[in-house]
Amino acid sequence: MLNITRREFLKAASKLALLMGLGTGAAPRIVDALEKLASSNPPVLWLQGQSCSGCSISLLNTEYPGPLQLLTRYIALMAHQTLSTATGATFMDVIEKSINRGGYILVVEGAMPVGLPNACRVGHETITEQVARAARSAQAVIAVGACASFGGIPAAENNPTGAVSVPDFLKQKAIATGLIRVPGCPAHPDWIVGTIVHKLKFGNPELDDLGRPKMFYSRLLHDQCPRFAEYEREHFATSFGENGCLFYLGCQGPVTHADCTVRLWNSGANTCINANAPCIGCAREGFAKDASFPFYLTPASSGRGGK
Repeated sequence: MLNITRREFLKAASKLALLMGLGTGAAPRIVDALEKLASSNPPVLWLQGQSCSGCSISLLNTEYPGPLQLLTRYIALMAHQTLSTATGATFMDVIEKSINRGGYILVVEGAMPVGLPNACRVGHETITEQVARAARSAQAVIAVGACASFGGIPAAENNPTGAVSVPDFLKQKAIATGLIRVPGCPAHPDWIVGTIVHKLKFGNPELDDLGRPKMFYSRLLHDQCPRFAEYEREHFATSFGENGCLFYLGCQGPVTHADCTVRLWNSGANTCINANAPCIGCAREGFAKDASFPFYLTPASSGRGGK
């Protein structure tokens, strides 16, 4: 039993409702959802392919509920290569029994190395074989992060592993299990937790044409940018550290659907643009795909000249 008061519980439910874009009026439904999740402890199987584990680390920055509450009270995290304490044959046995039992939410972090399957193995099995088996037994698949959602950096042009996104991989395998994309490099903890909670309690959130939850990805980051007025006035920064819109320094906000600029990161502390760095578009579908596309532009390469 967790040491948490009813008042704290209601406060957490209200904040979770807000992070899911449901408004405070949805707090009673979220309370009911959390209580039912706590009583049923629904199973979640988390597998990692070609990734840096950044989305797993991001998950541990969740606040409402906190990581301990999330992993021990509201869901049953059956297996996770980074977080599980079991190792070796014991860990592989947990995965095998989980897949055989089925009925879980499968979360996949990382791309699938279809051109070089042995680049990523779990025990004596390639990650591609394991994800295919796990997806067939799952009630739903959630592709978390840029790599799982769209291929990300592992699938960049000229990569030697032939990496593809999880949706593309499942399509190749003719696996029709329902899928949700939660892109980002990493994905914000609110996006991950909100999607899992919504799926477990309310079913699929409303998705856009790319399979992303509209509650997080319905608007362009540019339209929510704190420097939008600077853009409207055509006041553009021409070098890093200057005030003004960062468009000519490579900002990808105009083509990236996400809510980073209003949600903020690290418990609401900051976001890229507030830190005077252009958005690199880590939540967009084309992130890192083209080898010739720079994450940042110099004043000369932007065509604006330099100082």
